[in-house]
Amino acid sequence: MKTLVCLGLGYSAAHYVSISKQFDRVIGTTRSLRDTAQPHSLVEMIAFDGMTAAPELIARVEESDALLISAPPGDTGDPVLACLADAIARACTRSIVYLSTIGVYGDTGGAWVDEESVPKPASVRSAARLAAEEAWRRFGADNGKAIAILRLAGIYGPGRNALVTLANGTARRIVKPGQVFNRIHMTDIAQAIDACFAQNAAGVFNLADDEPAPPQDVIAFAAELRGQAPPPEIPFEDARAGMSAMAQSFYAENRRVRNAKLKQTLGVKLAYPTYREGLRALFATGEGKK
Repeated sequence: MKTLVCLGLGYSAAHYVSISKQFDRVIGTTRSLRDTAQPHSLVEMIAFDGMTAAPELIARVEESDALLISAPPGDTGDPVLACLADAIARACTRSIVYLSTIGVYGDTGGAWVDEESVPKPASVRSAARLAAEEAWRRFGADNGKAIAILRLAGIYGPGRNALVTLANGTARRIVKPGQVFNRIHMTDIAQAIDACFAQNAAGVFNLADDEPAPPQDVIAFAAELRGQAPPPEIPFEDARAGMSAMAQSFYAENRRVRNAKLKQTLGVKLAYPTYREGLRALFATGEGKK
């Protein structure tokens, strides 16, 4: 029986386990089992608060064939390594996928980055992710484990997209001249994870679409699909005061992300190479039609 342990079963990981055919058994963790819905009939859930690991979780990790890590780093570093490093070192696990962020590159003023670019994280959150990446790479080298690090662009998919924000009235067309973002559909995240496990991949891979685009263009395209007028444009400086600190941090960084290594090394062909294909497919399933 081939077993996958997902340490942190969030949006992307839950979608992956719902479609992957590689594993016969899947263990997922959540901070609390209370009020947590079972994401898939295949998944066995175990509580993991990031501070201590229950004996049951240690045993499942030691039995695992692969690990998918999406638990975010905390104030003291990566919680999985802090609590489970010895169990992972002992395990037969050879393939580990760590979900990170393109935020580790920081701001390039709109210039292109690839996996050879030197990361220069500007936010505390991204700096913590980079530190976790480096900790996992050292762990892999010291213990003979293949560590694939996927740096994810802005994630979208069912329930999390511009069609939904338009439908619920929260979409805003904030315009900052020259600002672009890459995105990635959760289906393409899933196929990249699958490719990493199938190939026992190691190294860093950017997981981003082919077209970094201004956020206001995405909202306008989604509005066109819905047959409605797009919301009015709002200059960034006018919107800034009402934005969360996290939203402001996104707009503080501007970069274009290359994904050639993902395609050439892992052989991933994006199902949704731009936001247009992704939003059209979501709209065809009924997203944002209410």
